[in-house]
Amino acid sequence: MQSPSRRAFLVGRRAEQSPWDAFLTRLRRVAQGQVYEFSTSAGSARLIPTHMQDVYHARALCHEHGVTLALDGIPSAEVLDDSPVLWVEPGTAMARHERMGPGDSRWFVQPGCLIGELEAAGLPQFRDQPPHLTVAAWLADRRSCDWARGRTADSGLVHALVLLSDGTQANLGAFGVDNRKPLGNMRVQSMIPRLFELSAAMSVPGDDGAVWDSRYRLDALRPAEGRTVNLAHLLLGHGGELGWVEWLVFDERQGSPADRPYESRYGQRPGPDAASQAQDDAVRALFDPDGLFPARGQSF
Repeated sequence: MQSPSRRAFLVGRRAEQSPWDAFLTRLRRVAQGQVYEFSTSAGSARLIPTHMQDVYHARALCHEHGVTLALDGIPSAEVLDDSPVLWVEPGTAMARHERMGPGDSRWFVQPGCLIGELEAAGLPQFRDQPPHLTVAAWLADRRSCDWARGRTADSGLVHALVLLSDGTQANLGAFGVDNRKPLGNMRVQSMIPRLFELSAAMSVPGDDGAVWDSRYRLDALRPAEGRTVNLAHLLLGHGGELGWVEWLVFDERQGSPADRPYESRYGQRPGPDAASQAQDDAVRALFDPDGLFPARGQSF
């Protein structure tokens, strides 16, 4: 019988996998969804998950191998060619949307649901929005979520479950004296005081209703008079830079369409000043201290 060492000598040793190939091999082994590889020098692939377990596996592997986890489908997405990246596209397997009960104005929505489906269902906040976008891409798109300062409640978003870079699930929703559910999560509990400090320190000229120029919606913690603080609104226009959205809840009675045409929003104005940029960086550090998600998900 031929010894293993003799066989290795005759056929040659198997070439050692590159770090990217090792990552991709492990991902294909555990993910039930489709994985497509692109030809780039740094390494790039797309995962279309069949369920959240695929995303959980992808997050863990990306974290271990130093691969960026990026949401696919965001308009004006930043080109990410300098380091390995896994684009994750929530497809039809994660596209459920349904009323939460007979006569209930709230809708449970998964990230792969299309905006056109929500508009057809009668949710007014999705009027004049690109119908081909997934709700995950819509939520990440700063042009789509460009409500005026203090008016984030017009999005009709009332709740979000978000997967953070360390695998923690953050339950984000209304926050006040009568609703402190987010404090049940230790990771989110540690984030909230600092978020409110950043919100209190922000200096944005103009009254409520003025244009919001920063990347992250800290104004959600200082809403217009009569509105409730809602931590889920921090995700509006987040660029795919803060976390992965598992599901959302919208209220059709609270939502209203934006008052500016989609094409004219956000990208036509100057970016944040130095102080706002520092606040944005601080918000991102709270949500993604590991740098798992893109540092800049959109090109504006």
